[in-house]
Amino acid sequence: MSIYTVYEPPLQTDGPPPDAERFIFVRDGFSFWAFLLTPLWMLWHRLWLGFAGYIIVAIALRVGLVLIGAPSAVRIAVGVLLSLLIGFEAATLRRFGLSRRRWKNVGIVVGDDREAAERRFFDVWVNRSWADAAPADGPARPSPQRPMGMPTSRRPQAPPEVIGLFPEPGAPR
Repeated sequence: MSIYTVYEPPLQTDGPPPDAERFIFVRDGFSFWAFLLTPLWMLWHRLWLGFAGYIIVAIALRVGLVLIGAPSAVRIAVGVLLSLLIGFEAATLRRFGLSRRRWKNVGIVVGDDREAAERRFFDVWVNRSWADAAPADGPARPSPQRPMGMPTSRRPQAPPEVIGLFPEPGAPR
């Protein structure tokens, strides 16, 4: 089972709600293509800052290893390790790029594959949007989180004074 983070495109002030086709599902875990073709993968996903950072780090490592006289096997190993790091952090880089472009994180969903995760997410998302909408000609329904008549703010309850198996201090033994 894979874990996906769901992102909604930025909303326009006077536009319609976002189209479900534009939602992006970012899978957590290792990305083989980010490992194998790191610069192309970054450009494909429009990660310009990540790409610039990768180029700077790769050049700095290359120059540093050449200056200290490292053998070519070490230079290759360092390049592979840098690509391996990008492969493991690919989902984080994508989430960072989407949040910088003002995409909204709307949830996390688990599924066997992307299609199952999409089906599961949109099933809940559509039902939630229907439940939140009030009928146009009737009174607004109360929020399901709090019953009618309950105050909106409550003082937090005091923590229990005894921690352990006994519910309150001085209880009979």
